[in-house]
Amino acid sequence: MHGPPKILLFAIYYPVIAAIGIPANVAVIWILCRRRCGLSGCITLYLLSMAVTDLLVLITAVVLNRVVAMNSPANPLTFSPLCNVNFVLVYAVRDCSVWTTVVFTFDRFVAICCHKLKATYCRERMAAAVVATVCALSSFKNAFWYFIFEPLAKGEATPCKIKPSFYTSPAWVAFDWIDSILTPCLPFVLILLLNFLTVRHILRAISTRRRLRGNEDREGQSDPETESRRRSIVLLLSISGLFILLWLLVFITFLYIRIASVTYFSGSNFNESNFLLEESGYMLQFLCSCANPFIYAGTQNRFRAELKLGLKYPLSLIGKLRK
Repeated sequence: MHGPPKILLFAIYYPVIAAIGIPANVAVIWILCRRRCGLSGCITLYLLSMAVTDLLVLITAVVLNRVVAMNSPANPLTFSPLCNVNFVLVYAVRDCSVWTTVVFTFDRFVAICCHKLKATYCRERMAAAVVATVCALSSFKNAFWYFIFEPLAKGEATPCKIKPSFYTSPAWVAFDWIDSILTPCLPFVLILLLNFLTVRHILRAISTRRRLRGNEDREGQSDPETESRRRSIVLLLSISGLFILLWLLVFITFLYIRIASVTYFSGSNFNESNFLLEESGYMLQFLCSCANPFIYAGTQNRFRAELKLGLKYPLSLIGKLRK
């Protein structure tokens, strides 16, 4: 694939992601704020925080830094010092999105596997404190990105670039390793571990319940509790599996850059393999931010019903106005 087709692919992909993901996450926020999905306040708050951070990822990283940048070469966000602030916002929102998924997974692990801790931890007030802490820590950690970039020409308002010392200074090398370990390496491990323990607990509970209900199961009677646990497994595996799959290339890119001793590509050269690898990872990462709404719609009956109601409302309003 030569330069122009590659440019066309990127030019089409990002607007499509934004056009699908932004309305989808707005719909999730609207539905969850109505609190009619039969979810506890704790779960609602976690899902709401995930939708808000995913929406911010699509706005900051996709719309402002991809769609606008491709259609406006003189985008002020690429010029120093605005680009420094821009990178801080992009990376902070990214980390908030990732870690809200992690803390939600941990909350479900506690709710299902740790009944003694459930009463004190799985509460709406605790969820609010956890989400606020995660977002505050993510913002603090990513504030250091402000000092990594410098203008191409000193003393002028020019596009910024990564400082050469970022690849040689032990402090910046350590920061890059810490950043990649915290996102996405540690979330990978935590989500896999927590979901493994949660799914194992659910499967054991289902097996025990089947033995206790042996006669009824042979008669073909369904068990609502078992069906509910099966839906929980589907939801957990869908969210975690999608996260692992779509963030894998970002992790591979980090390893490649460190092992091969190459640099991150700060330009937009579609003929450079480093740029294509890095940008392909971002493409999959951003796709993750618009996929969760479809997982909710596919696994949660009440969420799907609220979505249908929301889609019907504008049509019914138009019908009333015509009358």
